[in-house]
Amino acid sequence: MAVMSQRYDCADRQDRATGIAAATSAIRRGALVVLPTDSAYAVACDAFRTSATAALREAKGRAADTALPVLIAAPNVVDALTYGLPQIARDLAAALWPGPLTLIAAQQPSLAWDVDGSKSVGVRMPLHPLALELLAATGPLAATGANYAAMPVPLTCDDAQRQLGDAVAVYLDAGPLHGDRASAVVDVTTTPPQLLRAGSVPLDHLRGICADLVAE
Repeated sequence: MAVMSQRYDCADRQDRATGIAAATSAIRRGALVVLPTDSAYAVACDAFRTSATAALREAKGRAADTALPVLIAAPNVVDALTYGLPQIARDLAAALWPGPLTLIAAQQPSLAWDVDGSKSVGVRMPLHPLALELLAATGPLAATGANYAAMPVPLTCDDAQRQLGDAVAVYLDAGPLHGDRASAVVDVTTTPPQLLRAGSVPLDHLRGICADLVAE
C-alpha cells in the first residue's frame, strides 16, 4: 500500500515546526523531502545513504549516475566534504554564502556516498531560512530541482507535488519562489577557477573576488 505524502504550510508557525520535524524524520529514514531554496523548490535526501540518492534519481526519472549537488547549513561544513579547497574558493564562499554560489570542488576521498561518479562534488549553502533550518537538523543533503526529467523546475510547492507526487514523503510549502536567483557555478578544481554558469551573480562581481576567473 502506497504511503501518502505529508505537506506542511510553513507560513504557519506551528505547521512549520511540525513540518521541519517530519522532514528531519523522513531524511533520517532515507525518504525524500521537497524544500524551498533561493530560486526554486528542490528535492533532497540524506547525502550519505545510497538507497536514498538512488530513490531521488528514480523519482526524477534520471540516470543512476546523475551527479547530485550537496546543500550545507554552514560554510565550515565544506571542509568535511571536500579536499584541498583553495583559498579562492573560501573567498568566494565568504562573499556569497549563504546565497547563489555552487562550488565544484574535489571530493573528500574518505566519504562513502554516491552523489557524483567523478572525483568532484558541487556544494552550496542556500539562502532560504527554511532550508537552513532543515539542514541544521539533518546535516548535508543531496538536492536538486524538484522536477521530473525534462519538466520545468518548480517555483511552487503545488507544481513540485504534481511532478513528483507520492515519491516524496514530505513537502515543505514556503509559498511561491522567484526563479531569478539561480546559483553561479564555479569549478575550483582547475587553476585558474572556471565559471561554468554565471547564474544570478554578475561576472564583474565574481571577478571582483576572483580576478583570474575564466569565463567562456
